[in-house]
Amino acid sequence: MGEELMSTSNSGASIRRREFVARLLSACPQSLVIAGLGSSAYDLFSAGDRPENFYLWGAMGGAAVMGLGLAIAQPTRSVLVITGDGEQLMGLGALATVGSQQPANLSIVVLDNGHFGETGMQASHTSLGTQLAEVARSCGIADASRIHALDEVDALATRVNARAGCLFAQVHVLDEELPRALPLRDGVHMKNRFRAALGLPTF
Repeated sequence: MGEELMSTSNSGASIRRREFVARLLSACPQSLVIAGLGSSAYDLFSAGDRPENFYLWGAMGGAAVMGLGLAIAQPTRSVLVITGDGEQLMGLGALATVGSQQPANLSIVVLDNGHFGETGMQASHTSLGTQLAEVARSCGIADASRIHALDEVDALATRVNARAGCLFAQVHVLDEELPRALPLRDGVHMKNRFRAALGLPTF
């Protein structure tokens, strides 16, 4: 029992998170992107800032539901949520709501290093047996997969760009601590530039 609980979901992971994110974004240039707080936001910013990126500085657990609302509001655009295992664990209920709505243009990508990177690299629940892809599938997201190799990014990007169905990808990444690449903290500015990129009025 103890050994089973301590088995890590990303044991043997070889994917470097920033390389994965950079390749995914390069292959999905038209996507609207929501980044969960912390490392996911730093990874997205490191890959190249753009008006179509929205970085969450707070609201832990809110990335998937924000992506859901955006996908419903912008049905002709690909919406890509990039977040971490700790952030998604905080918002597990969001997956049930996403599964009930099934927006075909929404993709949720969780970078799973098995740790809470922002609070000291404590082991997260994915290091203790929780399999996020299985949780997503049980919530009704049929296209839920686990990714263990960098060369799987191109197939994932093809699915994201196709907007042919809601998808969830649990990407097992190395538990490396990287220098922080900090995006702008001005929430009003980010909101307005994101709205402007969508052709909406700013205020």
